[in-house]
Amino acid sequence: MRRDYLHMNTRVFWVYQRGPNGVWTLEKEGKKPNINVSFADAKPTKTHMILKKLVESNKVQYIVSQNIDGLHLKSGLSRKYLAELHGNMFVDECNLCKRQFVRSCPVETVGKKCSGVPCAAEHTTGRPCRGRLYDGVLDWEHSLPENDLLMAEWQSSIADLSICLGTTLQIIPSGNLPLETAKYGGKLVICNLQPTKHDNKADLIINYYVDDILEKVMNILELEIPPYNEALNPMKLAETTIVDWTIDRRDVLALEKIFKAKCKGVKKKRSLVKTKRNSEETSTNKTDDKAKVIKLEVKEENVFDFEIKSEVTNETPIIEPVINTGITVSE
Repeated sequence: MRRDYLHMNTRVFWVYQRGPNGVWTLEKEGKKPNINVSFADAKPTKTHMILKKLVESNKVQYIVSQNIDGLHLKSGLSRKYLAELHGNMFVDECNLCKRQFVRSCPVETVGKKCSGVPCAAEHTTGRPCRGRLYDGVLDWEHSLPENDLLMAEWQSSIADLSICLGTTLQIIPSGNLPLETAKYGGKLVICNLQPTKHDNKADLIINYYVDDILEKVMNILELEIPPYNEALNPMKLAETTIVDWTIDRRDVLALEKIFKAKCKGVKKKRSLVKTKRNSEETSTNKTDDKAKVIKLEVKEENVFDFEIKSEVTNETPIIEPVINTGITVSE
């Protein structure tokens, strides 16, 4: 994988965010969410630590997250490689200079509410910023953060491979970003327990637990899963010092140049190719390009014994492992 990024929505806080009494559910109903879960004590999952390692190993180029739980932040992942489209409950943002700062504890509000705390930033002239800090968690009324969205869109467009982890891709525009990869010639892989909105557009679907899928990937790559190190948690540093969590504008401008160089005119070219192909298919009795489906027979032993059968079909290849053990695949 070269220009890859991952969309991840971990199962750890699914109930908090999208359950019957979750933040998003209550906000949509116009009710005030009651934050009574100890998010300060929550630790990054195996998936978070694996993604951090894959980024550090240059196997993954970027991560796009819809979560507000701050677990990527806690894992020690650099802001340079992360877009947080729905905000972060451990981050405040200044209403004037728009800089973001890590908190030592989770916010007590959602929906961009003012905390009353003055911004600690200084202008280049040394003059202090006169802004006030607001919580960084979006509600249904707010637009997505500009720089996070730009980075996510451009990384999606230039990616060779987009991997969606643990998300049904229902929330837009976040859920449609992986389609940008496919539009520009990249591949789309979806890893989720349930069917998703864009299964029919995926090149590969794996219906299984994300932690277990990524653990197998690490085994194949012969990479060790790093343990969570509390000392690298920026929230601990935020107790005694100012920790900036702002996307560097220079990174945004640099990525914009890469995006324009790679993607300028590509959509039009691909559209023309598609139109030409459709015309040819019409003149040849509509002969469709058909995908190969992969069916896996799983035997409950110490390792998976996969017998793969291929047949011509219009369906997307689907892999459905059901045992948390080693995997051996034969084609």
